[in-house]
Amino acid sequence: MKIRLLAMDVDGTLTDGRIYIGPDGEVMKAFDVKDGYGIVRFRAAGGIPAIITGRQSRIVEARCRELGITELHQGVADKLECLLALAEKHHLEREEIAYIGDDLNDMSCLEYAGLSACPGDAIETVRGSCTYVCTNPGGRGAVREFLDRILDS
Repeated sequence: MKIRLLAMDVDGTLTDGRIYIGPDGEVMKAFDVKDGYGIVRFRAAGGIPAIITGRQSRIVEARCRELGITELHQGVADKLECLLALAEKHHLEREEIAYIGDDLNDMSCLEYAGLSACPGDAIETVRGSCTYVCTNPGGRGAVREFLDRILDS
């Protein structure tokens, strides 16, 4: 299986799911450097990393700039609709798409993707539906673990 696109959720997947909010709104999120390096390796190998998230965050925009992620989709109500648009834009078949997410709003994408994964601390329903359940939790190397499997296959 040749994965050309990896779509990722943010909160609970690229982060530990904690959202620090101050009086002026979202203040901080923590990202794992190992996940970032995996994304850079995937992009260097010709892969397309994409983020599909229901929230809006300038912090996520900054992280995407650092990692060279150009497919950033925030404030998305229907993640599958967004994933299907990405597939069409990049002329991809289901088998060329991987998705990693941790909660119910990711289920439609996880079920659609040719290869699906979740962090080890994803909710039980998600863990039961994924091709691969990472040993690492969200925000602590789960994305890197999944990307290493993709890149080594």
